[in-house]
Amino acid sequence: MAVNFARTTASTELLKQVFQSIDAQSCPRLFNFHMHTVYSDGRLQPSGLMEQAIAIGLKGFAITDHHSIAGYQLAQAWLEDWKWNNPGESTPHLWSGVEINANLLDIEVHILAYAFEPEHHSIKPYLQRKATTGKEYQASNVIAAVHQAGGLAVLAHPARYKRSHFDLIPAAAQKGIDGVETFYAYNNPNPWQPSALESQQMQKLADEYSLFNTCGTDTHGLSLLQRL
Repeated sequence: MAVNFARTTASTELLKQVFQSIDAQSCPRLFNFHMHTVYSDGRLQPSGLMEQAIAIGLKGFAITDHHSIAGYQLAQAWLEDWKWNNPGESTPHLWSGVEINANLLDIEVHILAYAFEPEHHSIKPYLQRKATTGKEYQASNVIAAVHQAGGLAVLAHPARYKRSHFDLIPAAAQKGIDGVETFYAYNNPNPWQPSALESQQMQKLADEYSLFNTCGTDTHGLSLLQRL
């Protein structure tokens, strides 16, 4: 466990450095921190997702299925094989990831967890393929569990909820969230590009509350360059 945790810590520190560099041009061809496979509500097999990630030339990414890391684990195994068969090729960094339902200000939000130790007991309740209830469903407890497992917690698509992001981001910051999904395409444009007004508002809020900015396509379809 100690060995794994040392590796997780290094991985988390690397992710923090990447998050500090994310801007409107980072997604979807350099980094992508929000995507789904058939192991939740996506259409991509982990192997197909990985083939695309390599073809696009992603530097780093995370698979964020809902309450499951099965797709991530298969993708990780695929990547290890690929590295073995392609010595000397530059390899993207794949971080652990999951999307977790949580209660924040009495509405349901989604929290993206990254770079956590998948075997850590604190994260286990959130990897059971379904949303939690009771205390485990509260945002503060979700964020605390992610941190205990050595990971980072990010508020997904903050402008997609029943409460305003101007309320939700300060509340999430107060509960210890690490970042916000600043660069997100709310109207599913083709080609993918982050919504300008919302991105600007998120950056300002992230700055005000000392949070990381992240980006992701939230891919549910067959292309990592689109949402649907």
